[in-house]
Amino acid sequence: RGRFGAVWKAQYKTELVAVKILSIQDKPSWLAEQEIFKLPHMNHENILRYVGVEKRGENLQSELWLITGFHEKGSLCDFLKANIITWPQLVHIAHTMARGLMHLHEEVPASKAEMYKPAVAHRDFKSKNVLLKNDLTACIADFGLALVFQPGKPCGDTHGQVGTRRYMAPEVLEGAINFSRDAFLRIDMYACGLVLWELASRCTAQEGPIGEYQLPFESEVGQHPSLEDMQECVVHKKLRPELRQMWKSHPGLVALCDTMEECWDHDAEARLSASCVMERIASQSRLVCPSLSITHKHPSDDFQTQ
Repeated sequence: RGRFGAVWKAQYKTELVAVKILSIQDKPSWLAEQEIFKLPHMNHENILRYVGVEKRGENLQSELWLITGFHEKGSLCDFLKANIITWPQLVHIAHTMARGLMHLHEEVPASKAEMYKPAVAHRDFKSKNVLLKNDLTACIADFGLALVFQPGKPCGDTHGQVGTRRYMAPEVLEGAINFSRDAFLRIDMYACGLVLWELASRCTAQEGPIGEYQLPFESEVGQHPSLEDMQECVVHKKLRPELRQMWKSHPGLVALCDTMEECWDHDAEARLSASCVMERIASQSRLVCPSLSITHKHPSDDFQTQ
């Protein structure tokens, strides 16, 4: 179950698919998500694959279905709860996640095959909305709150304070965003920094024991923070998740910590772009293991279950 309705596993023709079922009250979210999926150039390895939509039933009883690719491993959040990851796996997940976010954020010029793709801000980026394929390639999901930036047009109906409180950037918590395209993309990048921290916290490259999985700020504000809790923590105290001493023993994790800090900078204009994060992670993988090419032979070799 997510913010909007439940997700079911189903068979469509010969393949397994995921079906998100929303109630009629959530029609705006259903329409918004379709609009994003139907944009040109959205068929991308690191974006959840769109299959179709369907409306079932009549009147208030009707159900709105959104049908997408199905990924057995589920969300990055659930995966990290149950598994620890190696450094090469962290690099592969982080690199493909940043690549998906970069594609979402980018404008893609029209080609012979497809029309122009505008920039899109996700606005609810978090580890729950990153899905993992069998080889641990990340793909980005859940576009119910996303905003499309058509050049020369205002960015539509925007309520500034949307998303998941725990992942809200300081300017969102303060209600002080400037409603420009770049401002919204930078809000996604703040959340991206938090997800990188989640990955590092479950990586075997650190020295010493790996603790239980925790959400960002869980040790500061617990599992169900109020808006006021998050404002106090992130805006007034300017706290960020702890970068543990044990991470300092690994050159890749040291570099990743710098990347996180530049993603969650209090000054939105100082934050890294998704393409910059992607390039940094690629160079970090070479820095630790020059010949690193991430392949997985058997699912049983992919990760260690805790």
